[in-house]
Amino acid sequence: MYSLLFYDYVDNIVERRAPFREEHLALAGEMHERGVLLMAGALTEPVDGAVLVFTTDDRSVVENFVARDPYVRNGLVTSWRIRSWNVVLG
Repeated sequence: MYSLLFYDYVDNIVERRAPFREEHLALAGEMHERGVLLMAGALTEPVDGAVLVFTTDDRSVVENFVARDPYVRNGLVTSWRIRSWNVVLG
């Protein structure tokens, strides 16, 4: 089972994320190395959100990521939501 984490970003996220980007990527890298975060990335044109794909159906794993994420802690994420994803192909 998979969980999708959707982020909505503040305006000018590309500029505003710079002080927190290294810590954000380190956290994502840690989760990827643990095998919990499959892939992640920002939406483009415009850059106004992101999608992260977790390989877990345990919502608390994703919530823990959100709680630790410097983008969330520093107000760069205006809203977020978690959705279970039932993959049928791939």
